[in-house]
Amino acid sequence: MPHRNAPLTETGRLRLARCVVEDGWPLRRAAERFQVSPTTAQRWADRYRQFGEAGMGDRSSRPRTSPRRTPTRTERRIIKVRVLRRWGPARIAHLLHLVPSTVHRVLARFGLARLSHLDRATGRVIRRYERDRPGELVHVDIKKLGNIPDGGGHKALGRQAGRKTRANVGYSYLHTAVDDHSRLAYSEILTDEKKETATGFWTRAQAFFTHAGITVERVLTDNGACYRSREWRDLLAAAGIAHKRTRPYRPQTNGKVERFNRTLLDEWAYARPYRSETERREAFPHWLHTYNHHRGHTALKGQPPASRVPNLTRQYT
Repeated sequence: MPHRNAPLTETGRLRLARCVVEDGWPLRRAAERFQVSPTTAQRWADRYRQFGEAGMGDRSSRPRTSPRRTPTRTERRIIKVRVLRRWGPARIAHLLHLVPSTVHRVLARFGLARLSHLDRATGRVIRRYERDRPGELVHVDIKKLGNIPDGGGHKALGRQAGRKTRANVGYSYLHTAVDDHSRLAYSEILTDEKKETATGFWTRAQAFFTHAGITVERVLTDNGACYRSREWRDLLAAAGIAHKRTRPYRPQTNGKVERFNRTLLDEWAYARPYRSETERREAFPHWLHTYNHHRGHTALKGQPPASRVPNLTRQYT
């Protein structure tokens, strides 16, 4: 395709060539008429004499020979390592004694997907999806998190001092529900992951989504014991909610809540050196509100989850 400032399109080239070849115009006059150089006019006239109208199209700019291109045998070795081991350019380059930029160019030339787009276990491209409306699918998960001892852990006191205070501080369990379409999240910090705790959490989570005007139709969880219990099954069935579980050892199926957990760790749990577990927990409600109402989400074109839930009250407070 000609660039935006090209003086000649394919039609213009044909008109120029016919003026020279068929009408007998001098090259300089034709070049001046079509605002190109005489050399360009000569090239298209010669192309027309040799190929006719079919010769007015663009040709590939790829060179006929590339003496410095990576040998085919090396390219095959790079692709083989990538497919079998699913390594990145740096590790492949170290193994094959190449430069990472060379490996990257080969991988890009053959259209191999980025590692972030692959399932590391199977090598298959991850099929990303998004539900059409809020409530069509809600992802539920539990994140186990070590408590912070009074006075602070290793982030506040340093590695050596932190080791002396970390014994017997226990764990917290973050129960989270994330709406697939809007990414709106409801989360609580609880003491365990028993079935009674999980069902109590879902009762409050469902009330939260209902208050936001969202009717939950389906819930996706992993295969944890609390989600396989009779209590959990009966609770969802009573509300007319379908329950779906992920395949074993496939956490990416529940990827939206898994990604929320990672964001939660980066931006709240480990964002600063808290001096106690109480201090960290007190910061959680404000962070969660910011996530839902103000923090831009890359999957939502920079808008917060609340932007996709019109009935959510206090949206920008």
